[in-house]
Amino acid sequence: MKVTEHIERAKGETLFSFEIIPPVKGRSIKELYDNIDPLMEFKPPFIDVTTSREEYVYIDRDGLLDKKLTRMRPGTVGICASIKHKYDVDTIPHVLCGGFTKEETEYLLVDCHYLGIDNIMALRGDAMKGEQYFEPTKGGHKYASELVSQIRNLNSGQYLHEVIETDNCSDFCIGVAGYPEKHMEAPSMKTDLKWLKKKVDLGAQYIVTQMFFDNQKYFDFVTAAREAGIDVPIIPGIKPIAVKRHLQLLPQVFRIDLPQDLIEEVEKCRNNTAIRQVGIEWAIAQSKELKDAGAPVLHYYSMGKSDNIREIAKAIF
Repeated sequence: MKVTEHIERAKGETLFSFEIIPPVKGRSIKELYDNIDPLMEFKPPFIDVTTSREEYVYIDRDGLLDKKLTRMRPGTVGICASIKHKYDVDTIPHVLCGGFTKEETEYLLVDCHYLGIDNIMALRGDAMKGEQYFEPTKGGHKYASELVSQIRNLNSGQYLHEVIETDNCSDFCIGVAGYPEKHMEAPSMKTDLKWLKKKVDLGAQYIVTQMFFDNQKYFDFVTAAREAGIDVPIIPGIKPIAVKRHLQLLPQVFRIDLPQDLIEEVEKCRNNTAIRQVGIEWAIAQSKELKDAGAPVLHYYSMGKSDNIREIAKAIF
């Protein structure tokens, strides 16, 4: 079922969803199941599965370092199929521009269609490690809007090199990212919203936001998006702080601001156990306010760990 259909069927009730990352190569999928199991009591209608970019590794060959491309966390589509089968829940693979040619993207989308996956999260992706700016893969897309167009075209039977007359077209519901504190590369919020509207005009049907820690930024973002003519559901993304390093890491990586009250509460903590509890309590307060305001879904960035997400969900759902 499509994300938009889940939201419509909820009739104003706020839904619970979360995002996981594939295990590193060589690790068992059981670890993933062990972290999904405790969250299923909250009846998520869908689960997102991230896709990692390729990265360079250096292999020692007789004293010479050979530079090779690899993916440390492959298997997004396979994990989506496995979770869908095991839990009877919709799964949403993240499809990236970075690291994929248009042909590889088409093959991936065809696989998703065969597997009965109804939703796709279309993302540009980040720059490769060690690179300052995003560089598109040769033969790949430069912008998420181009990826949205390819998915929309496939939905109407338009493949890259031919149009196929068929009664079995894909019908993917397309999600895209939104940034309450604007994308780090956008010169202004107004410009960022212009590009977001373009993705919606091209076929995106819902938006999931980047994490934020001040709900007013989400509310202001939704208001600005509506004024810009964006009328699709906007799902807030929530991440509980868990370790002190997040105070530096999250603003550096995601270009977001942390509220001073949250910073001061974390700085008072003597260990990560206390910080984890602060993060849970802050996320609970965020979630309650967002739910009361009518957010269609509360989407949690779990990073593969479920203990703190479960504590938050118990207080909200």
